[in-house]
Amino acid sequence: MNVTNLTKIALMAMARNKMRTFLTMLGIIIGVASVIAMLAIGQGSKKSIQAELSSMGTNMLFIRPNSDMQGGVRMDMSSMQSLKIEDAKLIEKSCPSVAAVSPLVSSNGQVISGGKNWPTSIQGVSSSFLSIRNISVKDGVMFSDQDVLRANKVCLVGKTVITNLFTDGSSPIGKTIRFKGIPFIVIGVLSEKGQNNFGQDQDDIILAPYTTIQKRVLAIQHVQSIYASAINENASTQAIAEITKALRASHKLKDSDDDDFEVRSQSEMIKTFSSVTDMLTALLASVAAISLVVGGIGIMNIMFVSVTERTREIGLRMAIGGREIDIMFQFLLEAVIISLVGGIIGIILGVLASAGVSTIMNWPTSVSSMSIVLSFLVCVATGVFFGWYPARKASYLDPIEALRYE
Repeated sequence: MNVTNLTKIALMAMARNKMRTFLTMLGIIIGVASVIAMLAIGQGSKKSIQAELSSMGTNMLFIRPNSDMQGGVRMDMSSMQSLKIEDAKLIEKSCPSVAAVSPLVSSNGQVISGGKNWPTSIQGVSSSFLSIRNISVKDGVMFSDQDVLRANKVCLVGKTVITNLFTDGSSPIGKTIRFKGIPFIVIGVLSEKGQNNFGQDQDDIILAPYTTIQKRVLAIQHVQSIYASAINENASTQAIAEITKALRASHKLKDSDDDDFEVRSQSEMIKTFSSVTDMLTALLASVAAISLVVGGIGIMNIMFVSVTERTREIGLRMAIGGREIDIMFQFLLEAVIISLVGGIIGIILGVLASAGVSTIMNWPTSVSSMSIVLSFLVCVATGVFFGWYPARKASYLDPIEALRYE
């Protein structure tokens, strides 16, 4: 018996029990749709995070104090004093692979303008910070090195701060705002960046000279962290080595001493987040794949029922010359068709669900062709795996006993 006839017989058998066939497919449909949707969400999040971090500059370097234990208590990095302004100057002078350097100190508090106030953060940086972080000035100017040297009380503000302090829509340029009672003159407005993938509002910020924040707001001599950028992405590893060597010498650390600082590159952060998202994606896909197994068990169960119901039919086919391989292939083909049709419907629903999640919930999604091909192959494998044993049982029936079956 040829494949065309077997396919016609399989389709007629499924058409006789349309509802049962659909319910059997439902497990495969849900499983495939869930796997594609989960993979799309995971891959979309991964690409979005990579793009977010890359937009900050793939050659960006981040130096911060290394976590330390004092008296059995882990110290907060912001309170550790292992980094100084001199360290930033040393990196700028002695590290040829480093293009720009900016110390950073920050504080949280209320900013006030007239009768309006808003809780935000102020970051003390140098004039190089904008180029390191790929931030631009929309209106006004960036403060100069002279402003940093003199600890002038000038600042740049983000859109969120402007929206909540200057509700009349007027320009904040030249106006005075107060942070913890200290007046700052607004000399610039930062370009809008919106929320990042972690839900943080990147426009809810004030930038000021780091010396001003050190002396007038925090009253400290150290810096909380240092931002730097390598001359290019390929030079990041060399830049890290140069910074490590310079800071170890500056901090007078012995060969046996651990670093009291930590240097990380943006590419390392991208790899870290990518590995985390890959793991979460695999976990989500594994959970969703359980429904595929349940759907496969449903196919096996319904094929057993079909073999029992059609025992006399099987006996008749064998009596008129049907071979065991024909009987087995017929029932196996039915299982594969059920799984395959359910998989195709599931793929369509999975793609539509991914688009719906992206549109309605504003989550980044990315449906890859690989996930579709993989789902298609899994559906075929599921039909073969779970349909083989019932088909084999049907082919092993004794023709005489099958004809007598009531």
